[in-house]
Amino acid sequence: MVNDVVTPLYHQITLILRQRIEAGFYGAGGRIPSELELAGEFNVSRITVSRAINDLAQAGLVERRRGAGTRVIGSALNRPVVAGIGDLLQSLNDMGSRTQVKVLEYGFVSPAPDVQAALDIAADTKVQRAVRVRSFKDEPFSYLTSFLPEEIGAQFDEKAMGRHSMMELLRMAGVRVGSAEQSFSAALADPQTSAALDVVVGTPLLAINRVVRDDADRPVEYLRILYRTDRYQYRMTMDGEAEGAAQSWSTTEH
Repeated sequence: MVNDVVTPLYHQITLILRQRIEAGFYGAGGRIPSELELAGEFNVSRITVSRAINDLAQAGLVERRRGAGTRVIGSALNRPVVAGIGDLLQSLNDMGSRTQVKVLEYGFVSPAPDVQAALDIAADTKVQRAVRVRSFKDEPFSYLTSFLPEEIGAQFDEKAMGRHSMMELLRMAGVRVGSAEQSFSAALADPQTSAALDVVVGTPLLAINRVVRDDADRPVEYLRILYRTDRYQYRMTMDGEAEGAAQSWSTTEH
């Protein structure tokens, strides 16, 4: 159960902004909203927001410039690993059949910069956005935020997303999955995520960002996943004689 430790407001805001930065929400080198805008969004004072941004600056994630606002400067060094899409799809199908999912949010929104880039769509288009929590034996272990191009997402509703896995829904929509790219990083649970996953704010989580493409190389899904590391493991088996890597998932049973 979540304990009753009270997390200071400025730290909660720091966690949320850090999560957005690491997910690419503002884009590389992008400007984050002003202190006044953030104070309005979170319904706090500018002093509270300023303290949160100072923490981000000390962590090397943003840079404050007089007259130019606050910009993202954090970066990551990435090197891709190629693996077979078949193994990933098999793992996802297995997970979907053995776990339960609850839809927390569903709707159509304008894409943020990172979503626009991932799905290769125009800024004035709409995307289907859904937030779901997946559980194993009634214990939540993953928090998923998915984005689909409107023409695909409009083919199924919120109820369907609670009954079928995303791979099943894509197949039902006539999408033939051809490839996927995903990256791994660490994240901290913000207030919203901590409530959904039943953890304390600031708990370390495994973060995976995934872009799924169809057989014509068109992006069809952008997915952000946050996992409880005490209930979920992501395993990859490397074979020196094989071209790819076999992937699997497991949960820790209590």
